[in-house]
Amino acid sequence: MYLNRTIDSELLSWKLAKTRKPLMLRGARQVGKTSTVKKFATHFTYFVEINFDENLVFSEIFEKKISVFEVCEQLSVLTNTPIVEGQTLLFLDEIQACIPAISMLRYFYEKMPALHVIAAGSLLEFAMADIPSIGVGRVRSMYMYPLSFREFLMAHEEHLILEQLNKASVFKPLPEQIHQKLINFYKKFLIVGGMPEAVRVYVNNRDLLEVQRVLNDLLISVQADFAKYKSNVPGARLIEVFNAIARQVATKFTYSYPQATLNNLQIREAIELLKMAGLVYAVTHSAANGIPLGAEINPKKTKYLLFDTGIFQRILGLNIADLLISDDFNAINKGHIAELHVGLELLKAESCYQKSDLFYWQRDAKNSQAEVDYVCQFNNVIVPVEVKAGTKGSMQSLYLFLKEKGLTQGYRLSLENFSRMEQIKILPVYAVNRLGDNIQK
Repeated sequence: MYLNRTIDSELLSWKLAKTRKPLMLRGARQVGKTSTVKKFATHFTYFVEINFDENLVFSEIFEKKISVFEVCEQLSVLTNTPIVEGQTLLFLDEIQACIPAISMLRYFYEKMPALHVIAAGSLLEFAMADIPSIGVGRVRSMYMYPLSFREFLMAHEEHLILEQLNKASVFKPLPEQIHQKLINFYKKFLIVGGMPEAVRVYVNNRDLLEVQRVLNDLLISVQADFAKYKSNVPGARLIEVFNAIARQVATKFTYSYPQATLNNLQIREAIELLKMAGLVYAVTHSAANGIPLGAEINPKKTKYLLFDTGIFQRILGLNIADLLISDDFNAINKGHIAELHVGLELLKAESCYQKSDLFYWQRDAKNSQAEVDYVCQFNNVIVPVEVKAGTKGSMQSLYLFLKEKGLTQGYRLSLENFSRMEQIKILPVYAVNRLGDNIQK
């Protein structure tokens, strides 16, 4: 069963473009890169899949330092498939295992520009860190994440409800029955997460307990990969930091976490490796006095997000019954899973051609502490976003931010329906991807 992804249409546009560059599909392990490319391959007459992990002969061809024409000729013979410009999709999977193949991507663009070439690899970021240049301007990156909430609804074939959601706004709330149905889907999405295998299992049998077992398997697989990240960094060190980040999601990360066995330098190195692997995303403090938001950051004030809510709830051992029943997640884990969901959805809503940064704002003035969960930028407008784990909660920090920065509107994401009040526009927490659509309305 293939799960349709929003990136499918981007790949088709790339295929039909008059000029194109080889694509480098980047993202964490098991987010669906290979299955997406295989589905995309049905649009071609021929498909050649080269997996460098499975067959060392393929690596030997690229190591010969021969021309791209000769490489294609030899690959064609070995796979018994024609490699024809405009008709063949050449897929170089697990390309991080063959550094010469990464270096050759630029030459496909220069010498065979009409050939469709896609490269992918789960540990690609680590290989690229050791390569001086992969040909700036000759290779295009495309980023993949676990499924978004929108894709989760697509997997359930809820096309009509998606149409309703796309039409809704703060001026036109959803009918209450539809809103409640989306809330129920949202709660299940927090539990299942967006890893394709977990979503597929849930769509097929609606068994959340089986999903928990799948998530356990995925977590073990993710941690088993830690040994491949860097030879002189023990996997146990990465597991410790990974779990420490999980326990501190949506809060300023502190290096003096309980049972810490590592020094600050070791923890910092582990975090960087986890970020490279696409398992952890940083949310950095920004003074947010103007655009770009990244111009006034304070790296000492950083929060970290785990890459998937399903994996997150398994690490923390959250009670999934509480997640399903409760209308206020503050009682479950201080509402951090709701804030995690919003941050991940913000990343997934961005263009697949860019790797975006996340920011938050914090004020530590004496007797006047305040924090805004996310500060975003849409069309040169600074947008403060407060996440509420239920349907209630004060917005003192949000109002303070608006006053201090001279802004006219802020956004609250909660379990409430679309609505508005004074300077605040309220969106359901499941509608994060609609945030940009409501800025000027």
